[in-house]
Amino acid sequence: MAMGSAASGGADRAAPSILCEIAGRARLRAQLAERAEPSVRLRDRALALAQRERAGAGPPSPPPFERALAGEGLSLICEVKRASPSKGVIAEEYPYLEIARGYEAGGAAAVSVLTEPEFFLGEDRHLSEIAAELSIPALRKDFVVCERQIYEAKLLGAGAALLICALLDDGELRAFAGIAGELGMSALFEIHSEAEAERALRAGARIVGVNSRDLRTFAVDFALSARLRGSIPPGALAVAESGVRSPADIAELRRAGFDAALVGESLMRAPDRRRFLGELLAAALPEGAAS
Repeated sequence: MAMGSAASGGADRAAPSILCEIAGRARLRAQLAERAEPSVRLRDRALALAQRERAGAGPPSPPPFERALAGEGLSLICEVKRASPSKGVIAEEYPYLEIARGYEAGGAAAVSVLTEPEFFLGEDRHLSEIAAELSIPALRKDFVVCERQIYEAKLLGAGAALLICALLDDGELRAFAGIAGELGMSALFEIHSEAEAERALRAGARIVGVNSRDLRTFAVDFALSARLRGSIPPGALAVAESGVRSPADIAELRRAGFDAALVGESLMRAPDRRRFLGELLAAALPEGAAS
């Protein structure tokens, strides 16, 4: 997984080089996919799916992913991930569907599924198979650089798409979030600074994810998460991303006021994922609440 030079264009020129490299590869894949099926055709299929889902529905309500994170205590988004640029292969054996089933049975509010193929060894079919089987919503964890990826996420069964503020300019953030909303999906805006929090909120973010991992050094700083939590006003859900290793971390994030936490590597490496998830969920409950 060698890292190359930064890709050019857009907001990612100021982003860490690894993020730029991943985004550049995502653009190349999107260009190749465009030849096989133009985005306009993909859009029409995604909109038709959304219209079928809305047919006969009652009054508008928040998308399922947003509703799933708004429960009592701190909700958990459990990640299905085979590898990462910083840690290499995390799971040599990767029964992704079995892992996702275990998360749902163990009490996860939602799942996050890596579909990025080069740095995280994900595949689109992992998401489509998981979304077809589970009743809890799924986040497509990928690096969105163009609108066709939002349409893809819908057609793969995702309930939410990730928008990384370091990769996208203000117009793209608004446009991509608008497309997600039109398709009945949530947008999870990922931030790493107060300035990015402001940009996300200007773009209409309803779910803001604070990435506590510095993509330049890969160090995790929960103090940064706690500080940035203060930049997210009431009315928007706050999600802590990256670096959760223990129930104590979950308790710390709950006390800091987060609504949800995304847990990936520590769950994937746990010898008994179901038991570890139970320990995390116990720590996620409000003080004095019965488990």
